[in-house]
Amino acid sequence: MATSASSSSLSPGAISGRAVGAIVARGALAGVAASLAMAIYAMIAAATYQHSGFFTPLYHIATTFIAPDTMMTSMQRAAEGSTFYFSVGPAMLGAVVHMMVGAAYGAIFGVIVQFAKLRGAAVIAAGTVWGAIVFVFSAWIGLPLAAALFDGGDPIRDMASMVGYPTFLVEHLLYGIVLGILVLAMMPAARSGNR
Repeated sequence: MATSASSSSLSPGAISGRAVGAIVARGALAGVAASLAMAIYAMIAAATYQHSGFFTPLYHIATTFIAPDTMMTSMQRAAEGSTFYFSVGPAMLGAVVHMMVGAAYGAIFGVIVQFAKLRGAAVIAAGTVWGAIVFVFSAWIGLPLAAALFDGGDPIRDMASMVGYPTFLVEHLLYGIVLGILVLAMMPAARSGNR
């Protein structure tokens, strides 16, 4: 009995469901935190060089599920010099949607890191590459698909071009770098949990 247990724990790719769940949870948590870093950058960009309003990125994301009225009002107010137009409901909806998407991408990345057995700086480099992959997927597949599924229309389908591809890319690279750093920081806890 002890022989079969030890041979199964030594077999290549053997990992318990509980361990996979922990890996997914850590990746998701790191993804939420990385999505917050990304959102902060997006909001600062919107308030400064884009002149579209500090909270506009949150309203833009919220248009996945609601009419773009709040986003348009925020942009109009910013054009009139009022950068901080705020509406609680749409801002919260946008933040929650953004964090949920960040968590999903983070969970996938956590699993990739675990099964590719990445360590050290390779995790951060992989995070940066993952951010670029998420940028490409979001811009040309994910957002158009979300627009079609949830009737988000042009603001969602064309989000990358509306934000500007350079800014949208930097946002995603920042997401990937922060994600890689956080997943790397959580790895010792993951190893000690898999005895």
